[in-house]
Amino acid sequence: MPFPIQNPRLLLTPRHLPFPPNPISLPPKPFLRPLSSAPSPSPQTLDAIPSSSPPPPPSSSSSILSIRESLLSRRTKAAELAAEYLDRLRRAEPRVRSFLHVSDAAMREAEDVDRRVERGEEVGPLAGVLVGVKDNICTADMPSTGGSRILEGYRPAFDATAVRRLREAGAIVIGKTNLDEFGMGSTTERSGFQVTTNPWDSSRVPGGSSGGSAAAVSSRQCVASLGSDTGGSVRQPASFCGVVGLKPTYGRVSRFGLMAYASSLDVIGCFGSSVVDAAIILSAIAGHDRLDATSSKHEVPDYASLLVSLDFLDSKPLKGLKIGVIQETLGDGVDGGVISSVRSAASHLEQLGALVTEVSLPSFSLGLPAYYILASSEASSNLSRYDGVRYGKQAAAEELSFLYGDSRANGLGHEVKMRILMGTYALSAGYYDAYYKRAQQSCR
Repeated sequence: MPFPIQNPRLLLTPRHLPFPPNPISLPPKPFLRPLSSAPSPSPQTLDAIPSSSPPPPPSSSSSILSIRESLLSRRTKAAELAAEYLDRLRRAEPRVRSFLHVSDAAMREAEDVDRRVERGEEVGPLAGVLVGVKDNICTADMPSTGGSRILEGYRPAFDATAVRRLREAGAIVIGKTNLDEFGMGSTTERSGFQVTTNPWDSSRVPGGSSGGSAAAVSSRQCVASLGSDTGGSVRQPASFCGVVGLKPTYGRVSRFGLMAYASSLDVIGCFGSSVVDAAIILSAIAGHDRLDATSSKHEVPDYASLLVSLDFLDSKPLKGLKIGVIQETLGDGVDGGVISSVRSAASHLEQLGALVTEVSLPSFSLGLPAYYILASSEASSNLSRYDGVRYGKQAAAEELSFLYGDSRANGLGHEVKMRILMGTYALSAGYYDAYYKRAQQSCR
């Protein structure tokens, strides 16, 4: 049987829970301290926390660690796990529609893991773990469409570096997940193939653009998944679907094999049912890659070992850390429930020893317009390759100019065309300084 994830909310909608919800009661005291003109003590970084920190969380808080322990102790087999997850995937798929393609090699790979365990061979830290991969991340053995009709049936000749590292760690790629076309969207309704629904409520969206990856983990169609984040495409669907979504720092994970949308913003991230699972996946995919000049050369730690078990929270593990809450993010237009959740999270951080302080970011309101100008401008350049000649389905035409135009008109969706037009306009003569250059300056 598959291992139950720790938060029952990820398994059932509230009305189907076998017990009533039990929300955490928090003290009513304010969590934000006023800004002060007095100099603050230097904040302590994570690296500065003493090495005598409490031990990391036990395997019971991680589906991945539980799977590994059960495989190595031979209490279960990878093939049994794969069969259970594939069965659940097929049963949930007509309603959720998380996947665009399901691997036909998953069972064979799981059986190979079992044979290696039986022979006493060493297996990777992700052996037997079934992972979904967003369909704008290249896989050599499955189609990679980017959610676009123009790349329908396209099969890359290589794995993205992040996928290759997952496989080297023993993970089994169960399939390719749905997304807004080329990552342009926030609801996963802009896919060229199908609309993904929220596993909690099929009348609601799962967020986007990595909605398929988030919904797949939330509905337990896979243990973990990869997504990409350019402007919230991992973090937002994770919140919509009730799972953990992690966008690493730019350069922490190689972008090689990720279909480029906005190269200066694109990041490969991950989803899991727990913080521990997300940390384990990040450790597997992070690190320098000679195929991506922007990837960081900093050493990759064992992120899961840096986490603190719930049994040791009384030790104030965040003591000395200073955390800022941007006051502009809690202003007009923000739902009261969201503000309440932020206050609750900040209160928890204070209870763990952190100093939570309100800060102001006057340029915050420029973030969204700057993002749209910069991302659309880069997209207009990056997506020029999908012309029916270099990449993409080719339309029948007698002249080259018509071939380009018809191939893109037929193959690209409305949202993608709109952003290409916006970006081309922002980069055009006479408007570059007025739009693109000013957007860049606002980010400095």
